[in-house]
Amino acid sequence: MRTLYIFLLSFVVCSTALTAQNKKTKKGDKHFDRLEYVDAIKSYEKLVKKGNADAYVYKQLAVASYKVYDTKKAERYYKRYLDKADDAKAKDYLAYAQTLLANEKLDDFKAAMEEFARMDPQDDRAIAFKKNPDYVSKLLFMEPKFEIQESELNSNVSDFGAYEHDGKLYFVSARNKSRRNYGWNDQPTLDVFVAKNVGGTFKDETGVEGDVNSKFHEGTIAITKDGKTMYFTRNDYVDGDYEKDEDGISRLKLFKASKRNGEWVDAKPLPFNNSSYSTGHPALSPDNKTLYFSSDRPGGQGESDLYKVEINDDGSYGEPQNLGDKINTPGRESFPFVDADHKLYFSSDGHLGIGGLDIFYATIKDGKIGEPRNIGKSINSSADDFAFTFKSSMKSGYFSSNRGEDALNDNIYVADLIEPLDQTDVLVSVVNAETNEPIVKAEILVYDEDEDEVDAIQTDLAGEANTIVLTSMDYDLQVNKEEYESATKRISAEGEEMMVEIKLSPVEEIIKTRSISLENTFFEFDSAKIRPEAALELDHVAEVMEKHEDIRIQVISHTDRRGPDAYNKTLSESRAKSTIQYLVSKGIDESRLEGEGRGEEEPLVDCGADCTEADHKKNRRSEFKIIE
Repeated sequence: MRTLYIFLLSFVVCSTALTAQNKKTKKGDKHFDRLEYVDAIKSYEKLVKKGNADAYVYKQLAVASYKVYDTKKAERYYKRYLDKADDAKAKDYLAYAQTLLANEKLDDFKAAMEEFARMDPQDDRAIAFKKNPDYVSKLLFMEPKFEIQESELNSNVSDFGAYEHDGKLYFVSARNKSRRNYGWNDQPTLDVFVAKNVGGTFKDETGVEGDVNSKFHEGTIAITKDGKTMYFTRNDYVDGDYEKDEDGISRLKLFKASKRNGEWVDAKPLPFNNSSYSTGHPALSPDNKTLYFSSDRPGGQGESDLYKVEINDDGSYGEPQNLGDKINTPGRESFPFVDADHKLYFSSDGHLGIGGLDIFYATIKDGKIGEPRNIGKSINSSADDFAFTFKSSMKSGYFSSNRGEDALNDNIYVADLIEPLDQTDVLVSVVNAETNEPIVKAEILVYDEDEDEVDAIQTDLAGEANTIVLTSMDYDLQVNKEEYESATKRISAEGEEMMVEIKLSPVEEIIKTRSISLENTFFEFDSAKIRPEAALELDHVAEVMEKHEDIRIQVISHTDRRGPDAYNKTLSESRAKSTIQYLVSKGIDESRLEGEGRGEEEPLVDCGADCTEADHKKNRRSEFKIIE
């Protein structure tokens, strides 16, 4: 991955070789500028051994070591550079922080990030960190949503970018030993391979037939639904001409090829490429009408951004559009993928992550992209994690990472979804309505839209409890506590985290107000049978009556507006009787209870003929009045 990804960052890399070059560093600088980092490190380390290293040499060593993902060396050299340099910039502390995070030194990482945020407080990454400085710990303690395992296709060189299509698995690899070695990591240049599904296992991989692979780098691909067109990434190599920019770097370009007689032929560059910047990492929308890609073209948010472009019916293309600052950051965004459920997956080191490149996802709805979320461990790690592809129908996909023993090698991993991806962590705070003090050991029952109980939790010493629910769903939270009036609150789960406060009134307050207000819906439509969760609230009515033996209660039952008036009147009377019978079963003397059914006469929500199901639920209720 780093072999290919460098071309998106080549402008940044070239700009690090500043004017501090001299005769002693000339050899190392030459390798560095050619992106030959293994040889550059050897040259600079000779200067260290001879005692000829200064701040410039240590910074070059730090950058080169990080590029080949020797993060322990990178950390050591960044520290030496920062100790010696008088003019260290905010971005140097950010780079140092990234190496510390990769090495899982969280306290040192936070300290370096705080210095970065102090020096450049307007940077989006600094702002995000200051808002959530403990985000790494939260991500590390999240329950994994995927089970992962290494792919059997991995070799002893880099393999990445697995993409399943029509029963075959395509991927990118440096395993073609007939190619020349590349100085970045001393491995052969990259080709696109395809493996067959043999008895449920992908094997017998070969280079794709046709015009896709060349003697230079090829990268990740996307194939149309009809299997006739492949979009792929390649160095700026067209019709035998190998182009370089003014810095001597061959940028990435997007190509497309057509399938004829089993071969991918007629490879042509897309019209919005440019030899002065990189364009790569293609992905298609589910309807194949939009192409997503990554580019470091001018006008972006950061080092590389995600873009989209419309594919017209005649095969032409619209104007590329930046996905905006919700997705793109001052850092690197790359490797987009959109699944059948319109979820956009991508890799980034600009959003808050665990280390290196992390994988994020965001939902596309009505053409708008939602807030990105970190996909969490075990997909993400302190290493680089990228090139996520997913078949939502199978709840399975692939991603790539250099988390193995040799950080120069990327490997392919299989990922199986074991927990729903879109979840919201709801923090429920229960307090006394009169004093705002926390209520300890309050019982919270969580009901879904089908009125099934999905969780039961209890508040801690701070009066708080957590429940995890599915995002974009509605839930009822029913809170019960002895000596308090029960309360119910409906929530719509949104975002990764949300806070809900529920206030409980002490039972003594009920005596003052001469009424008991219960929010729960007691009955199903057209039924006088008391629902189980409603019975819990009736238990609190019984509790109040047991504590205050001198009071009598009038039960007033109501219906919604569906059905004839007379029928609803009778139904409400039956509901009042059911409520009284339940309280009697709890030991309350029947002489202390009166019942009245008022049918549909007094709706809580006066919605006429336009009532929603939620309105009907609110109107279908029982009320309790203290009559003496």
